[in-house]
Amino acid sequence: MSVFSTGSNVLLIFLGFGMLIFIHELGHFLAAKWVGIRAEGFCVGFGAPLISYRRGIGIRFGGTDESSKKKLGKAPIRCSSQELMDAGIGETEYALRMIPLGGYVRMLGQDDMDPGSRSVAPNSFNAKPIWQRMFVISAGIIMNLILAIVLFIAAFMVGVDFNAPVIGEVMPGEPAAVAGVKSGDTILAIDGVPTQTFADIQIGVAFAAPGEEVEVEVRSGEDDSVRTIAMMPEMNPRAGLLGIGVTPASSSTLNDAPESAALIENALEAAGLEDSGIGPGWTITKADSTPITTWTEWAQSFETAGAREVEVTWIPPAGLAQHEVPVSMQGLPQLEPQRYPTEMPVSLANYEMGLLGMTPLVEIISVLPTSPNSSTLEAGDVILRAGDEVGPMNATFRAMLQKNAGRSIPITLLRDGASIESEVKVNRSGQVGVLIGSALDVSIIARPMPLVGNPEPGGPPVKTAVADLNMLPLTKITRVGDTTVTNWMTIRKGFQDACRNATGPVDVPIVFENPTPGRESETVTITLNTEDAEAILALGWSPPIGIAYFEPMWTNLTANGNPITAIEMGYNETRKMIILTYFTMYRLTQGTVGVEQLRGPVGIVHLGSRVADRGMMYLLFFLAMISVNLAVLNFLPLPILDGGHFVYLVYEKIKGRPPSVGFQNYAALVGLLLIGSLFVVTFYNDVMRLIG
Repeated sequence: MSVFSTGSNVLLIFLGFGMLIFIHELGHFLAAKWVGIRAEGFCVGFGAPLISYRRGIGIRFGGTDESSKKKLGKAPIRCSSQELMDAGIGETEYALRMIPLGGYVRMLGQDDMDPGSRSVAPNSFNAKPIWQRMFVISAGIIMNLILAIVLFIAAFMVGVDFNAPVIGEVMPGEPAAVAGVKSGDTILAIDGVPTQTFADIQIGVAFAAPGEEVEVEVRSGEDDSVRTIAMMPEMNPRAGLLGIGVTPASSSTLNDAPESAALIENALEAAGLEDSGIGPGWTITKADSTPITTWTEWAQSFETAGAREVEVTWIPPAGLAQHEVPVSMQGLPQLEPQRYPTEMPVSLANYEMGLLGMTPLVEIISVLPTSPNSSTLEAGDVILRAGDEVGPMNATFRAMLQKNAGRSIPITLLRDGASIESEVKVNRSGQVGVLIGSALDVSIIARPMPLVGNPEPGGPPVKTAVADLNMLPLTKITRVGDTTVTNWMTIRKGFQDACRNATGPVDVPIVFENPTPGRESETVTITLNTEDAEAILALGWSPPIGIAYFEPMWTNLTANGNPITAIEMGYNETRKMIILTYFTMYRLTQGTVGVEQLRGPVGIVHLGSRVADRGMMYLLFFLAMISVNLAVLNFLPLPILDGGHFVYLVYEKIKGRPPSVGFQNYAALVGLLLIGSLFVVTFYNDVMRLIG
């Protein structure tokens, strides 16, 4: 994916931000004019002026001061309003400045960088009554909120598509899975608050109070029954937010975004469809004879078919000659989710897929076009060793990369049956530019897990069936029961066959080769208790192409052209955004929202450029959200922000005098340091997202 989608999208976002800033400053400016305060400058951006205009002077590249001096004999700022009027020169210079990260209105007698600035002129800021100054200070925020409402109304009049509040995947072992939530279920409300979009689910859970359960109202995708379930959200270290372990549902249409094309092609190749002509934008319409409209329905067809192949019917995207392409596809065998014990901290995942404590090795599913290792790594490579980690599992591989961020590490790969020694570069985000999955086509295991997390919250770790066998990483399984083993499908089949008619504990003999020079073979017996046997027999089948490769399932929020409804929706959305912005800051102080979630100008432009790809209405909705955030953040009681100045005016009203100049200077310095630190943190977050 390119850093920004297209130059035109970036330009749209910059123009949108410029509009938000212009409207904010226009609010201050119009309010100042209305109460009779002289505005000396109306500026969008900071730094040196690029182009400016002053009545009586005209348009100038740079500032208008030099041209004004020639007429006035001195700078306009040193002239009275009467002198400027007599000379036919306007009081206000309108300027577009070099750094487009804000803007300001410079009023007579008011200077953010010089709190001691005062003027005795009757049309100066400090000469006006406190209520008028409060109005001027608040006007920018009010204008941003009005603009947000207008933009929301415009978006809702046409309609905006969002991810539907329908569950796609349920992460094994996560709160939703433990509570029995299934793919295809719809979440109707979180703690009694209705959820119209999947984002509402994420927000409702993310802002839950630390250590408290949320009440989740769920409608079953199987029988439409509705139930309310209590869940305890868990922190997702990768997202920096509380979550319940669910992803949004997807349609049956492959993603057609240009940046996803290479990934889609790799996924189709892995599923054996590289020569079928099927590609991005194609849609699944039938599985065998059953009509399909969602990925969840498609997944169910493989669950029903079991080991049997499913005939899947595809059609090309609109605009191409419509024809059906039937192909036979084999499902993937599901493995057990094996949670890490609570005393084993894992920063990037909390479970592995495997059987009885045995887990597959890591396989490279696809190499991203931007990967620094595109000449070293290939799709289908199996990782035998990475750095100092022999037989890494998914989470330990990711953790090892994080530990070696910004370095090169040695790696041993299994490619076409041969072991290859190589070296890979790890970027500063701890990534090597590949998508990884489980190596199911080989019967070599990763480092076994002797203990797994208890499915009951707070319960002690559970000993796995292989805990006492002292199996080494890179052990190769060759036989399970009566089944000759060549891959994980046959490993699973061997255990399922052994358990099929059992009524109690089951002894299953397995044969494996040790990863020693002589590849010594060893036969051991694994005893499975009733729970283990039932869990293995219950394992099903998954589609050969994951949900992430398909277009999301959308829901459209619209007023259906009714302006009254649009106004109501716009007002409610603005109110919700105000509450969420303040709530985000509150949860930051509690640690349930990570600081890595904050975005700065670079991140907002990046996100906005991608939003612009989804259409003009979504772009308007995005700008409305930013406008609300701009209003809320500006009203924080921090020096040099509008909220800080408002607090000073409240103090002046109570005490009869403004805070001392010394205090204001000190507070302004502290405010600059706080805002500067926030800028550095968000800029770092933004850059890490881009280069990661």
